[in-house]
Amino acid sequence: MTEAHRDSGQAGQAVPQTRTARHRRIVDILNRQAVRSQSQLAKLLADDGLSVTQATLSRDLDELGAVKIRTNNGELIYAVPSEGGFRTPQAPLGESVKEERMRRLATELLISAEASANLVVVRTPPGAAQFFASAIDQAEGYDILGTIAGDDTVMLISRDPSGGQAVADHLLRLAAGER
Repeated sequence: MTEAHRDSGQAGQAVPQTRTARHRRIVDILNRQAVRSQSQLAKLLADDGLSVTQATLSRDLDELGAVKIRTNNGELIYAVPSEGGFRTPQAPLGESVKEERMRRLATELLISAEASANLVVVRTPPGAAQFFASAIDQAEGYDILGTIAGDDTVMLISRDPSGGQAVADHLLRLAAGER
C-alpha cells in the first residue's frame, strides 16, 4: 500500500482496539504488501491507530497461521493462508496483477454499473455479487470506502462525495477490456 493510499484510506476511519479488528487489519496488511518483520508490522498497525506489544503481535501471527515465505526475488516475508478453499499462504499480489484480475472479473461478471453521488450500484449474474465485491475490496484500485453485496447486486461507496461516476466508469472500462 502506498503512503498516499494509506493516508487517504485512513481519513476518518475509526479502528476499534479489539482482537478481531487487529486480526483483520493484520490480514489486510499482509495480503497487500510485503512485510519482513514483526517490528515493521507493528509500525504499520500503529500507523492505523492499533497499538500492539511484540508478544501480542507474535501470538496474533500464530493464531492467524502466518508463516514466512520466500518471494520470487528471495526475500522472506510474512503471509497468511487465503480465505476460502485455497489455504496455502501466498505473497501479496502486485498492482498490475490486481488490476489484471479486476479486468478479467469485470469482463466476466459485470452486467451494469450506475452511479449516484458517491454510490455505485453494480449488477452481476445471480450468485456472483459477493465474489465480485470481495475482489473489489482486495484490489484497492480506486478510492472505495467499501462494498455491500447481495446475490446479484453490489453497492460500492466512494470516499469522494461525488466519486461514484468515476468508479462506475472505471469498472465499465475494465469490463470493455480497456487499459
